[in-house]
Amino acid sequence: MMLRRSVLLALPALAACAGLPPVETASLPSGFVEGAGDPTRAAALHAGSAFGQPASLAGRPGVAARALAEMEYLAVELPSNPVARNPVPTLLPQMQAARSEWRGAIGVAADAPPQRVINGLLAASRALEEGRQDALRAALAPEVFTAGPEGTLARLNALPPLPRTAAAAAAAERSLIAPERSPVTSTL
Repeated sequence: MMLRRSVLLALPALAACAGLPPVETASLPSGFVEGAGDPTRAAALHAGSAFGQPASLAGRPGVAARALAEMEYLAVELPSNPVARNPVPTLLPQMQAARSEWRGAIGVAADAPPQRVINGLLAASRALEEGRQDALRAALAPEVFTAGPEGTLARLNALPPLPRTAAAAAAAERSLIAPERSPVTSTL
């Protein structure tokens, strides 16, 4: 794992030397998954479940924020993830289309770095769980979340249908779970 992380950290520098566009990187915070679980697989399972049942997100902005943070992470992580056992050929284009959909739905700046989006959404989710309005306002900074804290919170509270996001979440889940498991039977 450490070698993979070192290689991923070196990719942006190598791309700059070759004149290529920078490679996006992102991570989930340590402790994201309780115990010794794989954060990428956990993100795919949780996001797949959340967007597979969009009614479960209605009126639950903290849960919606976490699921969207997981999708942002997966959009960056999956292109280089060696864990995928059942690659879905259309997964990467699906993730990019879905990313545009969810970023538009909650008002994320088009050029916002993925790590700032992930950090902001996860911090907002924690702030909502803890009832900390000051932390919520800080998490949803207007330079990343263009609707500002109040507008972004309202959008997270009442997400519109996100069909591309639901399809990409299901495809990511299928790509990262063991072949004998079915996305329909996955639980968290």
